[in-house]
Amino acid sequence: MMSTNLRMFVLLAAVCLLLPTASRAQNYGGPISTMDSFNDTHQRLENQWWVSGKVTTLGGDPIRGAAVEAEPLNAGGEFRSFSTNLQGMFQTDYWLRIDLFKEFGVTLTVTKKGFLKAQETVYLTDPSKTWIVPITLREPGEDPKLLSQADLISRLAPRLKKLGASDGLSAAEEKDYARGVEEFLARRRPDLALPPFTKVTRHDPSCVQCRTMLALAELDSGDWDGAYRNLGLAGEKMRADSSLGRSEPLLALGVMEMWRHQPKDSAGYLVEALKYAPRDPLVLQELGRSQVLIQNWEPADQYLSKAIAAGAGPEARLLFAEALLGEDQFQAASKEMTRYLNGREVKAMPFQVRQLWVQIEDLKKVAAAYGKAQPKGEAAIDIYLRHPPPDLKGLEPATDQRQLNPILSAVGKSVAEFFRNFPNTTSMEEIHQEKLGHRQKVDATLDRKFRYLCFTPAKSWGPGFNEYRVDLAGTRSSPQGLDEGFMLTSGFASASLLFHPTYQSQAVFRYLGRQKVNGRDTYVIAFAQQPGKARVHGSFKFRDITMSTYSQGLAWVDSETYEITRLRTDLLVPLSGVKLERETTEIAFSEVQFKSAGRGFSLPQQVTVTVDWNGKHLQNEHLYSEFKLFNVDATDKLGKPKDLGETSKATSSPQTTAQTAP
Repeated sequence: MMSTNLRMFVLLAAVCLLLPTASRAQNYGGPISTMDSFNDTHQRLENQWWVSGKVTTLGGDPIRGAAVEAEPLNAGGEFRSFSTNLQGMFQTDYWLRIDLFKEFGVTLTVTKKGFLKAQETVYLTDPSKTWIVPITLREPGEDPKLLSQADLISRLAPRLKKLGASDGLSAAEEKDYARGVEEFLARRRPDLALPPFTKVTRHDPSCVQCRTMLALAELDSGDWDGAYRNLGLAGEKMRADSSLGRSEPLLALGVMEMWRHQPKDSAGYLVEALKYAPRDPLVLQELGRSQVLIQNWEPADQYLSKAIAAGAGPEARLLFAEALLGEDQFQAASKEMTRYLNGREVKAMPFQVRQLWVQIEDLKKVAAAYGKAQPKGEAAIDIYLRHPPPDLKGLEPATDQRQLNPILSAVGKSVAEFFRNFPNTTSMEEIHQEKLGHRQKVDATLDRKFRYLCFTPAKSWGPGFNEYRVDLAGTRSSPQGLDEGFMLTSGFASASLLFHPTYQSQAVFRYLGRQKVNGRDTYVIAFAQQPGKARVHGSFKFRDITMSTYSQGLAWVDSETYEITRLRTDLLVPLSGVKLERETTEIAFSEVQFKSAGRGFSLPQQVTVTVDWNGKHLQNEHLYSEFKLFNVDATDKLGKPKDLGETSKATSSPQTTAQTAP
């Protein structure tokens, strides 16, 4: 566990809080009433010192029920313990004599199951103000897609080891700074480096590099808020006086914003840092990383290629390979991945490396599978016009395509809002699996019920859900029947992803016309994905072979709400490599109202998946009902989802997954 040691010298806020507190008046003789307290304070010259704070996650969400311990550094103060309220707030007060205490110091230790411990020392200098102390609790572990904290410190701190007058460090503070460097870098005791570094910044406030070093030491000791605040102060001083400009504090802020999953904010700091160090390989690398995270592939390519030319390490090559893949240059991405591996076995690499390697190799397979047989854009959509399915009976054909872009824009906005606001839900799922014989005669069936959980992950770079099933006893489970020749199907809540504004450019669309569906007027849109561009795809798995599947299809869009009411997807072309001739998914959506959410969401109600594979005809039907909301805490009761990969071993049936994003 990590601890923090924050010394606060800046007044954060002065407010009047109307909160229930653990306040206890200190009168050396026991508690007294509020009026008596006022009179006694006036007579005995005591000050009332308020200690207030707010505990949040890295994303800014309040943490309720966090245990807070307050240990005063002044004589006469008593140890207190209490918990945060629903808003993550806490408050208590101390009474101390004016003639003895000009400031009040207290160490706050905050703990919560599932988070790292935070310990911050706060010095209050004005008893007439209520200070709101921000305390951030971080989850254990780091996102492997991001620069690690250790790497950031090891890359930046040595640059700041020796500072002088040109950096704003006065001769009077050289010894204090050297002592801080010794504790921080040589003895690896960042907590003991904080006092001398703090003394330096108070004496030499214009030394932005001194403040940056203090922030790195705070970060290394676990003090997120102190580090973030000091880097922000360094940035403010640089903007006020351009002669103080340095890249390091802005670079550190940019990386911290990425840790907060704010890549766009990160890019702003990094672009500013680039002005001071246009050839800094780490700045270029991290700016490229920020563009990869927001899938801005071309700028990512440019920054990362410059980073490599400037001497950036292997991590820049891995990011460069991902950027090239995003630009559909999978052959170039493959070469860059080979350079990154440099003879190392892929199987021995971290998961994110293996995952990217699989994506690159998968695209090679797709290119080989689709080849010259791949329908090109409009040609794929023409199939529905030459051979219209029964679904299009009663269609009023469109006379032109002028309505297409407005419809796509409106449905894209609707889909984006759906993924942005979708609450965690659970529903009853009834699955009816069939094996079909000659003339579609049902040879065998299998039925089972599950609770289907769909929730937005805590850490996510783009739209999408985590979806999994539990049996009625609450245990993570999966449909059975692989050994008996049935197939497994899943992933329908995310089926509308290809209409999200982020992914629309990766498919071609055509407005077919208007059609009445269940009494509602709808626009009918035909679409076809472009395998070379599409980052959203399905998957078809048989034994140890997994192939990405790309679709063409039809969407029925409500003409008033612009929500998708029906969706049909068909395989773009057969995949001879796995003997997959047909895969058709038909989804009927319906409005589901949640009282506590204050609105409704269009969710799958009935899904039918039909597959012709290896001479076999298989069909699964999914029915969803009893939709309910659940909070994140509810998932803890279900236990950590276990890997179900073993269910596909030594089986003779396929598993198919609907649209997913990488």
